[in-house]
Amino acid sequence: MRWDIIELLFFAYRDFVGDADNELEAFGFGRAHHRVLHFVHRYPGLKVADLLDVLRITKQSLGRVLKQLLDEGYIVQRTGNNDRRQRLLYATAKGEALVGRLAGLQTDRINRALGGIGSDGADSVRKFLRAMIDHDDPDKVLATILETGGATAKDKDKA
Repeated sequence: MRWDIIELLFFAYRDFVGDADNELEAFGFGRAHHRVLHFVHRYPGLKVADLLDVLRITKQSLGRVLKQLLDEGYIVQRTGNNDRRQRLLYATAKGEALVGRLAGLQTDRINRALGGIGSDGADSVRKFLRAMIDHDDPDKVLATILETGGATAKDKDKA
């Protein structure tokens, strides 16, 4: 058994999400809110159906969280141009600001951890994390992350 790696992953995840959890408490939000905001921000126009696939949750589970984010102005929902039944999600400026603050906390933690291992080490970490993900996962967002290294059209516009 790889107890050392298993336990290190548990503790790393606890502290990685804990930074954001502490910030989210002030808004009455939790991890589900963070995950929804993160993916909606990173993939503007994400379909609700695709978000359900990414998060691997039910419509019912998403419903309460999404309603709160919509009601409080962190996300907006629009109908699709070609298919009016589609519900496309976008982060508002308020949502983008919160995602930026949370990502900043998590980026600081990642940078501290990567600081002593160099770029080859960072590539090894990336390869390890990709290898931990099921290869047969049909998720569209995951495929985009793996193809582009996580860069979105929004990132390319800023480059």
